[in-house]
Amino acid sequence: MHLIFSILAAAAAIYSILILIRVILSWFGNFVAGGKIADFLFQVTDPYLNWWRRNFNIRIGFLDFSVVAAIAFLSLIQILFYSISRFERITVGYILVVVLMTVWNVISFILMFCIVIVTLRLIAYLANFNIYSPFWRAVDSISQPLLYRINRIFFGNRIVNYLKGIIISLIVLAVFWAGGKFLIPVITGLLLKIPV
Repeated sequence: MHLIFSILAAAAAIYSILILIRVILSWFGNFVAGGKIADFLFQVTDPYLNWWRRNFNIRIGFLDFSVVAAIAFLSLIQILFYSISRFERITVGYILVVVLMTVWNVISFILMFCIVIVTLRLIAYLANFNIYSPFWRAVDSISQPLLYRINRIFFGNRIVNYLKGIIISLIVLAVFWAGGKFLIPVITGLLLKIPV
């Protein structure tokens, strides 16, 4: 039993590494296209990644965060298999804590990324930077859908001052992130007390 779950944990870790390599290779586009190793890597990882993209489409602007969720799920599986191989028995509370921490890590990463993007947008607005450069266009393509959604929740169809919208969005994102940072340890402490 120990050996089987150790092998499964190692397989999940190796597959995670293959996905990370695949993601990095995708950044180079045509430079690596057509190579036998890259083709093999795409064939091995794309079915899994495409399933996540279809079923959990987590996009902000042109960025696809479903890959982050896919890797986080593999991490969850790896931790569970490793724990079973090491302790041979784990509690329901422990499983729930691992699941909660994995989900929170994905959400926390996305929230922090959004906070950085909205902060950059605020700085660009206040400093009156050249927003037509490629960098600021990329920031805008990510921040605008986010700002639009948050402002729609708080202001409905009313037209809002752009600066006010950015500040409200930044506050909302920061409150959600800080709230999670406070609540997750409390919830995990309660979950660990759940018996078998």
